[in-house]
Amino acid sequence: MFCRKRNFPRLLPLTLLLACLHFHAAGQNAYDFPLLSHAFRKVIFPQGDGGSKYFRIPALVTARNGDLLAVIDARRNTTRDLQHTRNIDIAYKRSSDNGNTWTDIEFMTDFPDGEVGSDASLILDRKTGRIFCFYNYLDHDVKFNKERPSRTAVDYRYYLQTSDDHGKTWSEPEDIRDQILPDHLTRRDFVFVTSGRGTQTRSGLLVHTVAHVGKAGYLFGSSDQGKTWGALRKASPFSPANESKFVELSNGIWMINARVNGSGYRYVHRSTDQGKTWVSKKETNLPDPGCNAEPLVYTSKKDGYARDRLLFVNSHSQKGRKNLVLSLSYDNGETWAHKKCLEKGPAAYSAITVCKNGDIGIFFENDVKMTFLRVSLKDLTDGKDKLSKPYQIQ
Repeated sequence: MFCRKRNFPRLLPLTLLLACLHFHAAGQNAYDFPLLSHAFRKVIFPQGDGGSKYFRIPALVTARNGDLLAVIDARRNTTRDLQHTRNIDIAYKRSSDNGNTWTDIEFMTDFPDGEVGSDASLILDRKTGRIFCFYNYLDHDVKFNKERPSRTAVDYRYYLQTSDDHGKTWSEPEDIRDQILPDHLTRRDFVFVTSGRGTQTRSGLLVHTVAHVGKAGYLFGSSDQGKTWGALRKASPFSPANESKFVELSNGIWMINARVNGSGYRYVHRSTDQGKTWVSKKETNLPDPGCNAEPLVYTSKKDGYARDRLLFVNSHSQKGRKNLVLSLSYDNGETWAHKKCLEKGPAAYSAITVCKNGDIGIFFENDVKMTFLRVSLKDLTDGKDKLSKPYQIQ
């Protein structure tokens, strides 16, 4: 009895110490998923390409003919955003072989000093094959912007250029800002079009998002195949949200997957009435450091596939832009059946598409290396899943 009393105080701290070590290790490994080290990988915009020292902000889409189109900021002399620099153009490359090889760099814009374009995003119209490229434009030297009360209180314009030949050539830019913003927003509000991609719904509606930083997100779109654009006035703002991505899920629900700085997670907003009302949720199974990311509807039973599949790629980390993870859901994002790590090191903004061969293409910022990755469904699921029919470009 005496020995028990003497030894018990020594055993209890040891037990607590072991428990603490266990939970600490579990916390460290919570987002540690198997690494797909053999995925096809290629830097497609190396430093110095086209005379640009840096590149940032990837966008990626599959054209109707199966070509891949990768669009990016050519940040000539610095990695800083458009309100802080005077020289950014929009560059692009194409691939006709699922990303194995790419064309030489080309430029959608050639702005003079003081005019910048940034944060490109893409939408494909499935019926016409037209590709829409949106980006934010800023002229530093107009009087209104010179008199800015803060760096971000500037008149961002939203430029749109289109391609009818799968991304080979582009129209002249059109300024659509005054068409698409809700009436209460002013020229001094920090509002911009989200980079990456928008979506076309099954009804043919083209839908994209703008972010009002620190306030909310808004939807805009076109119901006439891009002839005209406007705010979706029947859709309510969604919050919290920074850069946000819209998809129409296989069950018809509208979903916004949103960056929310400081939360440590993604926020998802769902609507069953085409945006009139939203149900918002912090997605604790999708950690995020405050970074742009991207969901994509891969397959749908409505198109004859055996399963609904939703993809999501992001920096799967609560602190630091690192640990790029590709996730797969069979229940419209309620749960995630498969997760694989594609890059354990630096991983910031990322974009996703499906190649014409059915593989998954990802374009992401690996520090200063703008990198394309290609992953098969077989590798993502350890051979447990495969497409029931050849992939059809969506």
